[in-house]
Amino acid sequence: MPELWQAHLTFALLAFAVIPTLGSSPAMQFVRLLVLLGISFIPVEGLSLAAYMRSFTDDVAITSLVALTFVAAVRMGLVKQLDRTIRLQVLVLIAALALFLYPATMGLSYFDPYRLGYNPRPLILIIGLLALGLLMLRNWLGACMLGFATLAFSLGLKPSPNYWDYLLDPFIALYCWGALLGYAIKLVVRRSNAPRELKLPIRP
Repeated sequence: MPELWQAHLTFALLAFAVIPTLGSSPAMQFVRLLVLLGISFIPVEGLSLAAYMRSFTDDVAITSLVALTFVAAVRMGLVKQLDRTIRLQVLVLIAALALFLYPATMGLSYFDPYRLGYNPRPLILIIGLLALGLLMLRNWLGACMLGFATLAFSLGLKPSPNYWDYLLDPFIALYCWGALLGYAIKLVVRRSNAPRELKLPIRP
């Protein structure tokens, strides 16, 4: 069904990202993605697998969809992995937007930023400036995530009338927070181990 296009695409891309590649050629990887897309239409208790997944997750944000597409492109060998700096920029940006949105929507503040998404001209301007900044930093993935989210909102590709639903969902927010936490833990461990490494005897 046309209204479930995103659910089917998300199912296929997510399964493609999770299932090991086993070193197949790019052509076979593309065939595997098409097979997974076909599997998403298999009915379970009257609902397709994609619709069944959507009943639990709802439609993911366009930023999540772009990120999953990037992962699929990396696995197919079409693009290279992000370097650490670029990846950190994307993680920090999405985590910061989520930190601005979600705590307030859970009643931790009198200000509700979610309302900005219904008349989002100022918000779109801010996101546009952020996307421009990412382009200047040569972070094309982050710029595409924000740009495609804005384009999808302008075209009304999702049922939601709120701009935030195109930018963020809990899954990409949790992933970014978790990844940043992992980076922080690794940094602390490295610093704590640094003095020990310096004390090791130097062998000729």
